[in-house]
Amino acid sequence: MTRFILADLRRLWAGSLVIVLLIAFATALGVAVTLQERALRLGSARAADKFDLVIGAPGSETQLLLSAVFLQPSPLPLMPGDVLSKLSADPRVSWAAPVGFGDSFSGYPIVGTSSVLAGTLSALTEGQVFSRAGEAVIGAAVKLPLGYEVKPTHGLAELGGETHTELAYRITGRMAPTGTSWDRAILVPIQSVWSLHGMGAHEHGEEEHAQDGAHQGEHAEGAAPGHDDGDDHEHAHIDPAAPLDEAWTAASPGLPAILVKPKTIADAYKLRQEYRGNGTLAVFPGEVLTNLYATLGDAKRVLSAVAIGAQVLVAAAVLLVTVIHIGQRRRQIGALRAFGAPQTAVLLIVWLELFLLVAVGILLGFAIGYGAARILSGLFSGESGVLLPVGFAREDLASALAITLFAAGLALVPALLAYRQSPAAALRA
Repeated sequence: MTRFILADLRRLWAGSLVIVLLIAFATALGVAVTLQERALRLGSARAADKFDLVIGAPGSETQLLLSAVFLQPSPLPLMPGDVLSKLSADPRVSWAAPVGFGDSFSGYPIVGTSSVLAGTLSALTEGQVFSRAGEAVIGAAVKLPLGYEVKPTHGLAELGGETHTELAYRITGRMAPTGTSWDRAILVPIQSVWSLHGMGAHEHGEEEHAQDGAHQGEHAEGAAPGHDDGDDHEHAHIDPAAPLDEAWTAASPGLPAILVKPKTIADAYKLRQEYRGNGTLAVFPGEVLTNLYATLGDAKRVLSAVAIGAQVLVAAAVLLVTVIHIGQRRRQIGALRAFGAPQTAVLLIVWLELFLLVAVGILLGFAIGYGAARILSGLFSGESGVLLPVGFAREDLASALAITLFAAGLALVPALLAYRQSPAAALRA
């Protein structure tokens, strides 16, 4: 029987190949959607898990998370600089790290922060944490050697950003991989970012002006927080060897975000409640991601519905083609019966032929879907730095089993048609 089935499939290889590919691509669509959605959830959750509390100015929680945690450029408003000094002195806080954006180098975002964050975000595989104004620490995915001098560009160079000539950062350390967007970041002292953009402590009184619409428009073009395009600081000299003073005061310039490490879970909830209002917004990254996952789940349902619709159409097409094929093989089936083949043998031959094609198509579809998800995750990780783990879970086994059982039932329809054919009628056809 096996030799007969294989010989029949070789004779009809073109039609068999079409059926296999149709089933494979329909299955791959559903598999790719499921694996990619799961990878996005796991990757983003792991990336946000490194940060307990994010504090910024009132506005969009989602945008604050995307900017402060995933380093996506956005027009964030500024909060008063004294928030940083209050948090640093708060006994409930292990550490509070400022975050400032706006500059870049060769496509890598330059993030102004403190040495505390640069030293605790990830262990260093090379060098040491910055301790002077002209030093920098790079993420694991930044393709630059230690000792290299980085000249920051205001905004993005490809969008016409201007290169700052007042200061060049020398790379002194490299972090271990974190699987987050910070792997593609260049971390520099926030004081240097303030100085490059004319945000000395004496300009603290201008922070309210930095939050108006014109300032937000400036951010939208990739500007650093509080950057003033005037010429008053364009040629200001910044000493790269100047030691850092991270004793934050109430006179500190405004900030788009502060990353906070509370000492306990209770402290985290108290801090979030305290800083949700009066000019600030505090969020737990996990809670914001939950809302994003709800939106992502809606998109997944839509894509899954499309995938199921495609699979139903393919199943109907395969069934139609198979029924027609059985009709064209009436003489062959009649000859088998005339030579003494029992009805059950004919049913089994026809069923096995179609089920074999469908099973191969399903296996190929899972392989194609997995490969497509890996490629998409790799492209996303290369752009964002967030590692997206693609892999099958236990529920995928149940899905594969359900598809296989459906395929077995589908293959039974033409087999029953062949089973009910009369040998005499088939030979006369």
